[in-house]
Parts: sequence; C-alpha cells; structure tokens
Amino acid sequence: MSEVRIAAESRSEFGKGAARRARREGKVPAVLYGHGTAPVHLSLPGHDLMLALKTPNVLLSLDVDGKKELALPKDVQRHPIKRHLEHVDLILVKRGEKVVVDVPVVATGTVAPGGLLETVLVALPVEAEATHLPESIEISVEGLEAGQSVHAKDVALPSGSSLAVDGDTVVLHVMVPAAAEAEATEEAADEAEAPAAEPVEA
Repeated sequence: MSEVRIAAESRSEFGKGAARRARREGKVPAVLYGHGTAPVHLSLPGHDLMLALKTPNVLLSLDVDGKKELALPKDVQRHPIKRHLEHVDLILVKRGEKVVVDVPVVATGTVAPGGLLETVLVALPVEAEATHLPESIEISVEGLEAGQSVHAKDVALPSGSSLAVDGDTVVLHVMVPAAAEAEATEEAADEAEAPAAEPVEA
C-alpha cells in the first residue's frame, strides 16, 4: 500500500475552544502515541486527512515539525450529523513492524439460486507489516448454496498476512430467503397437523 504524506503541526492549546478554532481553520485535532512515547498533540489539514481516510488502514507519513513519523488511524471521531472529522487518534508504527488491523471483506461472484448471502464479518482481523497492509480481501462466493459458509481459515490472504482470529470464525454465510423458509415451515406444520391415516382392514 502507498503512504500518504501529511504535514502536521504540534499544538499546545487544548480543550473544546481550541478544537473549535482549529476546525474553523480547516484543521483536525489529533493525538499520536505508541512505542512507549509520550502522546504528541497535533493539528492535521482537514481536507487532506479526509481524502486519506477514504482508504481503509491508510498509512500516514507525517512531517511533524521536520521529523518524519509513520502512523495508522486508530480511532476516528466524526460529527454525528454533519459527519465532518472532529478528532483522530493515531498509533505510531515502524517499518517492518507487524500490526493487527481489520481489513474490509469484499464478496465476489453470485451464490446459487435460492440462497441469500449474509455477511457475518464486514472486516477480517489480519496481522501484517505496517507498511504492507491490504486494503481489502476478496472472497469468491460463486455457486455457494443455501446453508454453506465461508470460514476465516478458507480465505486466501495476501502474501505476508496471517489471520488474527480463530480459523473457524464464520465470515460469510448463505441463508435460505425468508419467504422460502416460511413456506417450508408452513408445510412442516401442515404435515404435523394432518391426521394419521387409518389402518386398512384386511
């Protein structure tokens, strides 16, 4: 995956008032922490950050007052209604270091007729190098029939990645559509209520 370069500024003002002023200037308050270092309070350019966060698990190359740092978004806070960025927690990473991230799952193909695909896990926990994190994981569901599932251990992971979840965890499952399921239930109920046939006398 590519790195996104962002110019960061150290900030010394805190609190809601300082955060509001930063947002009016088009900046987003952020905190960078990790590797046992003291948290560093930053301001990041809002537009650049918004574009960068469109990529899942984006690796940010920060220029913090002339010092280069690599970071991953850990927690992103947005306004509940306007959805603009309000605050971002960033975790410090090093080249070659392995980290665990949730990678979005993308189903490809079409299940067999009569089945309805259910996504149990929208993202799969994976361990990989911080500088080589997969943006998504494609899983083929072509021809899967109702009742069949795809488990974590069945997923082909990108090179250099490994599962960070139990292999038997269900990722995708093919259900019977509700209408067909209801019809089957009604038929079973009718059969149960039907009177037993009387024995025929010889």
